[in-house]
Amino acid sequence: MDRTALFRLTAAAMLAPLALGLAACNKDAGSSAAPSGPVAATPPPAGKAWTDVVSATPEGGYLMGNPNAPVKLIEYGSLSCPHCAKLAQEGFPTLVGKYVTSGKVSLEFRSFAIHPQDIPLTMLAECAGPETFFPLAEDLYKNFDAVTERTMKGADQANKLSGLPENERFVALADALGFTEFFAARGISKDQSKACLANAANATKVAKFSENYSQQGIDSTPTLLINGTKVGGAEWAALDAALQKAGVN
Repeated sequence: MDRTALFRLTAAAMLAPLALGLAACNKDAGSSAAPSGPVAATPPPAGKAWTDVVSATPEGGYLMGNPNAPVKLIEYGSLSCPHCAKLAQEGFPTLVGKYVTSGKVSLEFRSFAIHPQDIPLTMLAECAGPETFFPLAEDLYKNFDAVTERTMKGADQANKLSGLPENERFVALADALGFTEFFAARGISKDQSKACLANAANATKVAKFSENYSQQGIDSTPTLLINGTKVGGAEWAALDAALQKAGVN
């Protein structure tokens, strides 16, 4: 089954139709952040690194790093988007290992369900709380090709599950698409996954936040904002250049 066939997994099979009308995974151009002076590093709280400081945000995201960082990066990303995976694979070591760690930059990731499989992926990435969200999302992106290949193998089976009750549907879908197995290998037990996926409120939350993002004009992933200004480009080179212009080095 090709990737196009995979993306025909109906939203009804996952939840009520999202009807987001998105150009999925477009690399949408826009204006980049205005240059500013260099920003200073900020030490983390005693006994911690800034990468240990993670919290959920009211906008449906997860924020890592110095909450008062002078440079605030927001990524609207899909956990099944190849462009998002490429950005993470190329940029995460520097973005997190250097910029976030310095306290100069905070990173907020908002999971945007542009493909139906993004809903259970997000539910599972959130399952163990904010502290494990970023490691799990990073692992998804690191293993993107293998995860996608396994998902494609289960797509036909997943498309037959739309008639299940909500508290069973996501559990069965995650099993069919290989997600339960993937997360189990990373510390989210099958029982824990089942409990998260059986909670329909979790799915509704992901869908509602995604609808909000669409209504706010976010129409592609990854969409990147630095201090509220859209970055022109969605690849690591463009993002790194924009962060440099914002005073990060």
